[in-house]
Amino acid sequence: MGNSRWVLAVGIAAVALVGSARAEGPIRQRKDNQQGRIAQGIASGQLTAGEASRLERREAALNHEERAMRAADGGRLTAGDRAVIGRQQDHLSGRIYRLKHNGLRRP
Repeated sequence: MGNSRWVLAVGIAAVALVGSARAEGPIRQRKDNQQGRIAQGIASGQLTAGEASRLERREAALNHEERAMRAADGGRLTAGDRAVIGRQQDHLSGRIYRLKHNGLRRP
């Protein structure tokens, strides 16, 4: 693994740990899974640095939205909040798949 890939993979792992620390069970599991898919895509060359960066920004925005939902509801997620987050995670999952299979490869 090249040095830049290594640094990027370590950064992604750190974001995954911080971002998932507050998530509830299924939400946390899904975040961890998606972070693993992104890291695997970087390591295999299926994701370019730009693609990975865009996915990470989207994940960070989702984490921010989840924190805002928790703050609005006394530290907990309502059933509606969980449904919204689930739909957003579905969208992000599809995006990860499409970017990993778009034919672009890191050199």
